[in-house]
Order: sequence, then structure tokens, then C-alpha cells
Amino acid sequence: MINYIINKIGYALLTLFGVVTVIFFLFNVLPGDPAQMMLGQNEDSEQLLAVKKKYGFDKPITTQYVYYLNDLSPLSLHSKTAGHYTNLQTGKYNAKQLFSVGNIIVAVKLPYLRESFAKQGKRVSEVLAETLPNTFVLAVSAIVIAIVLGIFLGIFSALYKDTWLDKTIQILSTLGMSVPSFFSAILFAWVFGYVLHAYTNLEMTGSLYELDDFGEAIHIRWKNLILPAIVLGIRPLAVVIQLMRNSLLEVFNQDFIRTARAKGLSEFQIIKKHAVKNALNPVVTAISGWFASMLAGAVFVEYIFGWNGLGKEIVNALNTLDLPVIMGSVLIIAILFIIINIFVDLIYAWLDPKVKLE
Repeated sequence: MINYIINKIGYALLTLFGVVTVIFFLFNVLPGDPAQMMLGQNEDSEQLLAVKKKYGFDKPITTQYVYYLNDLSPLSLHSKTAGHYTNLQTGKYNAKQLFSVGNIIVAVKLPYLRESFAKQGKRVSEVLAETLPNTFVLAVSAIVIAIVLGIFLGIFSALYKDTWLDKTIQILSTLGMSVPSFFSAILFAWVFGYVLHAYTNLEMTGSLYELDDFGEAIHIRWKNLILPAIVLGIRPLAVVIQLMRNSLLEVFNQDFIRTARAKGLSEFQIIKKHAVKNALNPVVTAISGWFASMLAGAVFVEYIFGWNGLGKEIVNALNTLDLPVIMGSVLIIAILFIIINIFVDLIYAWLDPKVKLE
């Protein structure tokens, strides 16, 4: 198990290195000067030169790439005479010096994602720290809805195969997979937040944290979570229903299920102890993929409902060409996918003893 985890971490680091490389060169070959993007309409030649020197935009692209890797690496190298690299404790890195070799300082620090162009002086890590928790709450809520309802509806659909109940569930799940998220978001916001507002008391837009009417205190608005969580959970719910039904029907035809019935076990015991656990593998795969996508940012859902999450922040960053925020968001997305994939592999081993980690 330990060797398996170490190997996975090694592959994850290689994957992350590839992602970082692609992200850097992809966004740095785009037309436009990053320094001008930061200063906007108010730049002059002196300011432009100062910003380029501060962030290394005046260096060759390969040198900028090395600087970017150094910013992201927890173990980094710094020059004692390189301007903004000098003061590690109070500068942008907040790094702790380990040792020095000649003019080079080796330090340990948290990854530095640089500063936002649009929100000057604000670190990308701070921007992500403000938005990612909201997306996490939304994604967890949506995936819980999809898991709980999807597994139960999938079981009922399999148990009552070819009946009116099964056909109704299949029609609804097919509809859920076919309707785009942005259309569902607009429809739910209009119907439940506007037309039926007097009955539901739900708003068309709103985030988890909102200022009160006096603008003095921030309050949690859990009711604002209901509509975006349901909309975000519709498509994974439909997928889970289909996978659970088909997988369970396949398991019902296995020899060990017939043996369990021959021993006199009730249908409830067979489903609970044998069938469901063996039918969950494809469901886990689907759930992991959807959960990673949700954490990556439910762009349309967050934007339509005004939910202040990572997806909405990515849209705003794209509109303002805020490259550091875009690059930092993509890196966070990649890290989340990697972590979730490792976690899913461990769940596979628990669900199916036949899976050999080695």
C-alpha cells in the first residue's frame, strides 16, 4: 500500500510538472503585454519598465519559465543580491532559509502563485482562498444529492425493471443528462426564484455569504445553496441512476447472488450485503469524475446564480485577461483531479478485494 501511494505521488508530480509547463507556455505566447494588462489604461513608460523588471517580464521566455517554476516549488533557490528575492521573510515568498551555498539561498516556502493583474497587490492564493471554499460547499452539496438519490433510484429502477416506475425513472434520467446546465440554471432560477418566489422564498441569485441590509455584517444564506446545488447535481444524478441500474442488473445475474438466494437470504440482505457493494465500482468512477469537475468550477451555474465561487472567478478573470488568476485556477483544478484520482483508486481496493494495488 505504501509503495503504491509513493508511486502514485511520483506520477502525480510528473503530471503536475507537465501541466505547469503547458500552462506557462500557453498563456505566455498569447498576444499582448502582461505588464500593460496589469497597468491598464494608466500606464506610462516608466511604470511599464518598473512592472516588467519587478515580475521578470523583461527576461527571455526560458528565464521567465525558470522563475515560474521557482515560484511554485516548495523548495526554491534565491540569490542574495537579486532585488526582490533578497528578503525572504517579509517579501512575497515568506520563505524560511534552510542553508546557503555561496550566493545562493535554499529556502522552503508555500507555492507562490503571484499577484492578480486586475486586483493589484492581491495574491492569487488569496483570491482562490476566497472562492474555492464556496465552490467546495456547492460541489459537495450537489454530489451528495446525486449520490443519495441516484443510488436509491437506481436500485428501485433495477428491482422494478420494465415496470412503469422503471420507465419513468429512465425518462427523467435521460432528460437530466440531455439538458445543458446553463439552461437548467436559467429555468430553475426563473421558476423557483421568480415565479414561485412567494411559496419557495428562494432568490434568483445569491451566494453563501451576503451582507445584511445595513452593510455591516456578513451572514450565511443557506437557502441560496438550494437551487444551484440541485441544478449542479442533476446531470451526475442522471448518470448515477443509469450506472447503478445497469451495474446492479448485471450483478443480479452473477453466481454468488444465486447462491445467496439458495441459502435463504432475503432480497434486502442480498442487496445490502452483496449486490450494492459489487455494483458500486462504475458509480465511484462517475462520482469521482463529476466531483472533480464540480470543484474545478461549475462556471455556468455559479455565474447564473451569482455564486461567488471558483467558476465565477475564472469567468471574471477571462473577461479582464487576469492571467495569474487563470493560471492559478487551472493549477488548482489539476491538483484536485490528481488527488481525487488517487483517492478513487484506494476506494476501488476497498470495494473490490480482487483489485491488486501493486
